[in-house]
Amino acid sequence: MELIKITDRKTEKMFLDTARTIYKNDKVWVCPFDNDIKAIFDPQKNPYYRHGVAERWILTDGKKKLTGRIAAFIDFNLAGSYDQPTGGVGFFECIDDVQAASLLFNTAKDWLKEKGMEAMDGPINFGETDKYWGLLTGGFTHPSFDVPYNPPYYQNLFESYGFKVYYKMEGFHLSLTKPIPERFVKIAEWVANKPGYEFRHFTWKEEDKIIKDFSVAFNEAWASFKKNFEPLEAEYIRGVLKKAKVILDEEFIWIAYFEGKPIGIYLMFPDLNQILSYLNGKLDLFSMLKFLYLKKKKTITRAKGLLMGVIPKYQGLGIESAFIFKLIDVFKRKPHYTEIEFSWVADFNPKMRKIFISVGSVPAKNYITYRYLFDRSKEFKRYPIPEGK
Repeated sequence: MELIKITDRKTEKMFLDTARTIYKNDKVWVCPFDNDIKAIFDPQKNPYYRHGVAERWILTDGKKKLTGRIAAFIDFNLAGSYDQPTGGVGFFECIDDVQAASLLFNTAKDWLKEKGMEAMDGPINFGETDKYWGLLTGGFTHPSFDVPYNPPYYQNLFESYGFKVYYKMEGFHLSLTKPIPERFVKIAEWVANKPGYEFRHFTWKEEDKIIKDFSVAFNEAWASFKKNFEPLEAEYIRGVLKKAKVILDEEFIWIAYFEGKPIGIYLMFPDLNQILSYLNGKLDLFSMLKFLYLKKKKTITRAKGLLMGVIPKYQGLGIESAFIFKLIDVFKRKPHYTEIEFSWVADFNPKMRKIFISVGSVPAKNYITYRYLFDRSKEFKRYPIPEGK
């Protein structure tokens, strides 16, 4: 076996092609856009390079056949907030071979140790947690956009090496062809119509105001939840929305207000993977024309819930339920949509899990975020779950 560090366009192409090699016979896998994966490792495009570093490798057999890949990275804003300095590994792909996987994990571990890390989480993203985060361990059906998908044997590769469960996550599916529980509808409608509260969806005509309000609510909601939280700037949010403009639906983005103050947000996109499954990661002229044709044919029938957040003062008042109530009304006007996927909810967030269950959604996917301590004699501590849950 030969390990090769990614240093140029040729090796970067090999890094991308490794996934195509691993999944060549898997009809469920959807190849992400090559440019999206490349952007994660481009210091000019990924803001995490302002306070982080990353490295990538590929693995070949004796005949130059691609057999695996891995990336290692450190977010220095986050690494020191744990009991031990912790980096991350991700974008792992490998044949079903414990020896090959161990070589990839050892390479990442050694690189992280050289930079002062004492543990690594994985598989995770060098960026926000809503993308490429966690290992799929149950529900090997259609993957939604930016959500992890991998062969079932990956769990054995991680656990055989010594990774332990740091926390578990669930993905929920809501069928739009079934009636929403009446009790939920009554409560959500009551919340949505309470005096002083207003719920507005995004429009391009009001993009400046709504993007500003979105960033205010997002930053206040997440500052109390995430370690070493880094606020999102309005221009970054604007860039994300403009990049997705070709598929973005204005009625899929909502902001809650109380007496004019933004207090909560909900963001959902059409599930782009239903079109990407026809493009093999490419976006040349032919692929773009095919993309537009499939979009016009309403190929996308599933929506993906990306994030929901309410600032602490207004949590527990049913704002999240009101968002879903508003969306149910939206989907009545868009009958070609048959399903929403909510991804993902961690086991340390039981309140959000209860909300998704109350609306009639069901757990459909299981994921694990692992941690590996370099000093094997140290006590392993799982991510804390609220007491009594």
